[in-house]
Amino acid sequence: MPQGNEQGRSHTNATAVAPRRAGRVLRPSVKVLPEHARRHNRSLVLQQVYRTSGLSRADIARQTGLTRVTVSDLVSELVAEGLVTELGQREDARPGKPATLLEMNLDAFHLIGLDLSDKSVFRAAILDLSGRVRERAEAQLDGATGELAIGRLMDLVAELVGRASRPLLGIGVGSPGIVDRGGVVRSAPNLRWAEVPLQSILAERFRLPVTVSNDANAAVLAEHSFGQSADDIILVQIGAGVGAGLIIDGSPVLGSHSAAGEIGHVVVGTDGGPLCACGKEGCLEVWVSVPHLTAQLLDAPTEAARTEVLTQAGQRLGIALAPVVGVLNLTEIVLSGPTELVAGTFAEATLNTIRQRTIAGIHGDLALRMTALSRDIVLRGAAVLVLSGQLGVS
Repeated sequence: MPQGNEQGRSHTNATAVAPRRAGRVLRPSVKVLPEHARRHNRSLVLQQVYRTSGLSRADIARQTGLTRVTVSDLVSELVAEGLVTELGQREDARPGKPATLLEMNLDAFHLIGLDLSDKSVFRAAILDLSGRVRERAEAQLDGATGELAIGRLMDLVAELVGRASRPLLGIGVGSPGIVDRGGVVRSAPNLRWAEVPLQSILAERFRLPVTVSNDANAAVLAEHSFGQSADDIILVQIGAGVGAGLIIDGSPVLGSHSAAGEIGHVVVGTDGGPLCACGKEGCLEVWVSVPHLTAQLLDAPTEAARTEVLTQAGQRLGIALAPVVGVLNLTEIVLSGPTELVAGTFAEATLNTIRQRTIAGIHGDLALRMTALSRDIVLRGAAVLVLSGQLGVS
């Protein structure tokens, strides 16, 4: 693990045990082997301190089921690394030595998050361990694709690495297209990327841990960790294209070919529709993506016509999502995209269509809402990729 050089601040007479962040914990999906036990136990301890400020070592032992000796040993290690600080002693009337309370040092390390979802600009940020953006940077693409786009990306990351004021924990990337578990961008047509080993390219250049994921998958991680989401959630990302991220029972769903959530080129309805760039007619993307919606709204001569455009688009998204809701028994759908397009009429039409096409007694409580994380959702999802991969917290 990286070694921190920030000791954090010291407090005395600490009393409160305070939840630090909303959101939930990503559940592990693989067996913990004996040789990984210490790393696993370390993550358990860190997760408790990360989510709740003001716990004692005894509190952590009770909540994790670990022995007090194990917790004390791990906390000492984390304090030495600068990841955890001691707040002071708890003021209470209980007998014995007062407990020392703990807090995560959210400024011990920083990380770099990258959002490549916009076809005209790459966005990047330095974030702290809470997922809060500390500094921003952008790189205009000006039509750059292929190797030229990779070069713009390398320059952008190099700029932020040079501006970092803390040790860097790693780099997280939300990329368009299909991204496999090894961080290879299998296909990102807008960037003309095919079989690009983006994770290894960045890791070799900057000598930092790197995790690359699809942008919608990164976005749903942000919603799950920093939002108010349930453990079963689908997030639909509406931008230059249309994609979805899915978490079921607290675990991300990627699919056998890392393409779960690639709904943009699913044909919705049997009545055809506009021609899509992929060659099919009536793909969800030609009804719902921001460029197509914007063009249709500009061509609409009246307010009533504009309302009809948004209603039809919302209905098409509802047609695509209704089977997913039915199969997975989802209770929550989150939309991410320009609020002037996606909120209101569009969202209402989506929800009404889903309800019309599913069983009311089972799916009547389905909720659909806009994300509160706005344009930073992919950047903050990239932060979750690093936090989960390097510290085991989310």
